[in-house]
Amino acid sequence: MSASNIYDNAPLGSLITYKDHAPRPPARFTKKVAAWEARNGVGRLVKKTPPREHATWPSPAAITLHEGDFSSGSVILVTVMRTHSVDSDLIFKMKERPAIGMVRVLRVYDGNIELLHLADNREAAELWLAMNPYSHTVLEQVTADEVGADVIEGRTAA
Repeated sequence: MSASNIYDNAPLGSLITYKDHAPRPPARFTKKVAAWEARNGVGRLVKKTPPREHATWPSPAAITLHEGDFSSGSVILVTVMRTHSVDSDLIFKMKERPAIGMVRVLRVYDGNIELLHLADNREAAELWLAMNPYSHTVLEQVTADEVGADVIEGRTAA
């Protein structure tokens, strides 16, 4: 699947894998392993950025994956996000979609929608939002209708 297909079909909160089909180098080649890991990984789809026309260059549509957090105790120090253009040469695959009943905590700003948190239920989403106050937030529940439409249209996770 291409990044363009992920942009068009995958719902926010989906677990996405990406790879370039190159074999992983031996561990002793640390720089090669780091370069390989930059092109092979997994993340949760948190943002779809539409294409934009800037004064000096056009910007294609893109997807942003949340790959993880580095923390000390209960404090998150670094959040790892990776943005891929829809014309990326990597191969993407939807590994898992949000389950029915889960609730997305979304932030809407400047015409963009970003997933802040994926909670198991509405109560957990409201608790997370109370502990992490953001402005311009919306709660959106994953419904059976959404999942059913994706199955009918052929957008199920493999």
